[in-house]
Amino acid sequence: MDIHDLVIRDKEVVSLEDVFLNQENRKKIQTLIKEYKYVEELTKYNLPVNNKVMLQGHSGCGKTTTAKAIANALGKKILILNLSNIICSRIGETAQNIKLVFDKAGRDKSVLFLDEFDQIGKSRDDSDKDVGEMRRLVNTIIQLIDYYPKNAVLICATNHPEIIDSALMRRFQLRIDFDMPSVEVLDTFYDKLLSTFPEEMRIIERKYNLSFAEVKDYVNTEVKSLLISKLEEGIL
Repeated sequence: MDIHDLVIRDKEVVSLEDVFLNQENRKKIQTLIKEYKYVEELTKYNLPVNNKVMLQGHSGCGKTTTAKAIANALGKKILILNLSNIICSRIGETAQNIKLVFDKAGRDKSVLFLDEFDQIGKSRDDSDKDVGEMRRLVNTIIQLIDYYPKNAVLICATNHPEIIDSALMRRFQLRIDFDMPSVEVLDTFYDKLLSTFPEEMRIIERKYNLSFAEVKDYVNTEVKSLLISKLEEGIL
């Protein structure tokens, strides 16, 4: 399979300032970025730069956006694994496809982003009917991670860290948890989303206990409904 079929073409540029992160997560990511700024100084003391990051937690809470922002902050191109094209019925083909993407990211010194990592890094549990095949796949990924170049960055994301093989999880020097956003954070997010619309279309009922992705979809739906109503009434 061609390498272009194995990655998602996403040219969206995201600034770290535009990502909604809690204070702890923002500090971890800023520290990661500073490590690359001072990589030469750290190397003098034999201090390795973290280049394997696991983003874990609730769906829709900013993991993909954060990966893009890290790549942008580091001035690196991001390669996003196309999971639907990577996974084949035969594990051997899946492993070979993954290796192609790892090799490409390593050569280009890119950020490689593997979303839904649990789909290919599932625990090698004896209860799995395909345990032999899965073990071989996980072993391949472990080797690819172990030999991943230090001047490239690997970022993986999962909603289910508990089902990822423990040996794989140990390879990640930095793990960042993504929890559901608080009321205060969501209010700030609502304010930002609604600020792009006329004042009369900002008056919507705010819902909470939602992810950022769910809030964005909800706001877009509500504002579209208001806009269409005004157009039909001849107000706009």
